[in-house]
Amino acid sequence: MTVISAPYEINVDDVFVDLLPVFDVPLFLKCEGINLAGSVKLKAALEMVLAAERDGMLTPGDVLVESSSGNLGVALSMIAAHRGYGFVCVTDSRCNPASRRLMESFGARVLVISRPDKHRGLLGARIDYVQRLVDYDPNYVWLNQYVNPHNWLAHYRSTGPAVAAQFPEVDVLFVGAGTTGTLMGCARYFRETRPQTRIVAVDSVGSVTFGGPALTRHIPGLGAGVRPQLLDDGLVDDVVMVPERDTLESCQTLAQRGFLFGGSTGTVVSGALRWLAGRPEGERLTAVALSPDQGDRYLDSVYDPAWVEERFGAPHTWDAVPAAPADDLPPLVTSAG
Repeated sequence: MTVISAPYEINVDDVFVDLLPVFDVPLFLKCEGINLAGSVKLKAALEMVLAAERDGMLTPGDVLVESSSGNLGVALSMIAAHRGYGFVCVTDSRCNPASRRLMESFGARVLVISRPDKHRGLLGARIDYVQRLVDYDPNYVWLNQYVNPHNWLAHYRSTGPAVAAQFPEVDVLFVGAGTTGTLMGCARYFRETRPQTRIVAVDSVGSVTFGGPALTRHIPGLGAGVRPQLLDDGLVDDVVMVPERDTLESCQTLAQRGFLFGGSTGTVVSGALRWLAGRPEGERLTAVALSPDQGDRYLDSVYDPAWVEERFGAPHTWDAVPAAPADDLPPLVTSAG
């Protein structure tokens, strides 16, 4: 029997999905969302909070404030509620409604930025507003996931070793790029312990992280309108840029096999499949991809046909699993008896 006293003590770190039956490609997907925060961001959030407490930066009565597109905000709101801090999340209009409601359920205040910075987009506008908040009130504490070394240290200490424990001979690891904390932590771990493992970053088309032009993006999670300060290009062996339409297709294909993952996971899987398709025929690789999140918070977006059609046109794979014709269904019984 497992007994916990803190919500963040539940974080399953050793579940992998074999995607061969789904995509006919040898690829293992490490599930990082099996925790009460629902995403990989729980690791970085907890590491940053505990480090701030040890350093005396975070003390009783303080209010955490952070910029987040959703997942980190949920993790921080849960941790703040348990440890007795206030929390203000500065997000933008792309944040999923479910993530906003979750944060507010934990007692957090969610501020939504709708006007992007002229040169740095919505992310730049979010960061500017957080800076105004901490300048205004000394009780606001900004962990700043974009520069905080404990962001990547969380994955150097846990995620990388967890992959290596299950796949000691892993040839290639696919990691999504947001703040690049997960990417840098895993890259540094494998560079030191198994440098022959290739680290492939997966990013969304429209993100500027790896030098591409800034374009409109609709799916929160991966990608950035400002180049992440944590990023060290020299630790990345390759980069795959994924159009958001491909993200949707991967999510839908997985859902049709019973796996409901988030938009960030759909991007990582799509990027991994594209990279593996370009390898020489017959080459055998042990390939692992990191799944950052689960799909329940994307029911109002990625998994909503109306939302998808409004932004991307009719989804290609929505009807791949046929439903029974309406005329063949028995009538509904609505009487109260």
